[in-house]
Amino acid sequence: MTYATIGIIGAMQEEIKLLLEQMEGTQSEQHAGLTYYRGTFHGRKVVLTQSGVGKVNAAVCTQVLIDRFGADVVLFTGVAGAVDPELNIGDIVISASSLQHDVDVTALGFPRGTIPYQAVSEYPSDEGLVRLAQAAGEKVFPGRCRTGKVLSGDQFIADRAVVRGLYEELGGACTEMEGASVAQVCHMNGIPHVIIRSMSDKADGSAHVNFADFTVEAADRSFAIVSEIVQSL
Repeated sequence: MTYATIGIIGAMQEEIKLLLEQMEGTQSEQHAGLTYYRGTFHGRKVVLTQSGVGKVNAAVCTQVLIDRFGADVVLFTGVAGAVDPELNIGDIVISASSLQHDVDVTALGFPRGTIPYQAVSEYPSDEGLVRLAQAAGEKVFPGRCRTGKVLSGDQFIADRAVVRGLYEELGGACTEMEGASVAQVCHMNGIPHVIIRSMSDKADGSAHVNFADFTVEAADRSFAIVSEIVQSL
């Protein structure tokens, strides 16, 4: 697969810091209140940006990447809270698909996570990108990567009962606040994407202990995989 412009998104500064440091010929532009960095990474043309936290920020950011910068593939990198009880801090989740867990129209008879009157509410990742991410993950962190469903919502989940519901009802592997909205915008524009999330906490009420300590380490792990993917594209 060959892509002319690779769009790379992270929600927080920690999630784009290493990428930005290693880009070459970097130039910055501002659009819709966000800064976009154009340059090369491993000899490939990339546009890197920090979307900010939450689904609206991420959606706006992704559309700008596509419309103004011509991104024809999007990689979303960063941290997440583990929902699958078998996942541990530092493990990597590669999105097979993503779903917005806070979309709830069950009162009208729609399954949780379903966006009414749309054909698709769970957005599949590009199979080729998933395979590249799997290979990159096994190369860099053997035995610590798995493919699963990424759940997104405008909530920082820290309640054990909620976590159990996200796992048992929706089959989520991890939860975060942006990925599914990025996936939706990519789906609407016909742009391939994949989400790479490193577990910074277990979304179980202990995040106040884990999150600050492990965010940088987890972001570094996500960076290592994105670096391998870009080299393979």
